[in-house]
Amino acid sequence: MNDHKIIKIKKNEDGEITDVMLDNGSVMPVNQAILLAKRGELDDTIVVRGKDGGEFLRIDPNQSDFDNLAEFPTFK
Repeated sequence: MNDHKIIKIKKNEDGEITDVMLDNGSVMPVNQAILLAKRGELDDTIVVRGKDGGEFLRIDPNQSDFDNLAEFPTFK
């Protein structure tokens, strides 16, 4: 897979991000996107560890006006 960017997100009924859509139209679970980001295969995306020890994605603030995936457009 070539490097791609996340362009949209999907949330569950609790507002948690469950899936992401890449600029090539592919959709994947957020945990798979975390693995790609760890390998450096998602442009401008970093993995951070939350207070609870869980990992989540952030957009590199040096590459975007915002760094929170929750601000992305959603898809169904």
